[in-house]
Amino acid sequence: MQTRGKIFDDISQLMTNAMGVAQGAREEAETAFKGMVDRWLADRDFVTREEFEAVRGMAQKAREENEALKARLDALEAKSS
Repeated sequence: MQTRGKIFDDISQLMTNAMGVAQGAREEAETAFKGMVDRWLADRDFVTREEFEAVRGMAQKAREENEALKARLDALEAKSS
């Protein structure tokens, strides 16, 4: 009976180790794939989502400032007429 328990313990330990190796390989593959995709995107001059959102925010602010300046200019022109 002791031998059977030892065999099952050994098999269990082997499976645990195999799962750990598989998990490490998966994480390494994901990291390598992400790096490859990042390089591919950089080579094609694509922008990241963060860069896009930053420029979009700047454009929105510039539009709002232009509208405010236009309203101010229209008011000054109406006053001088």
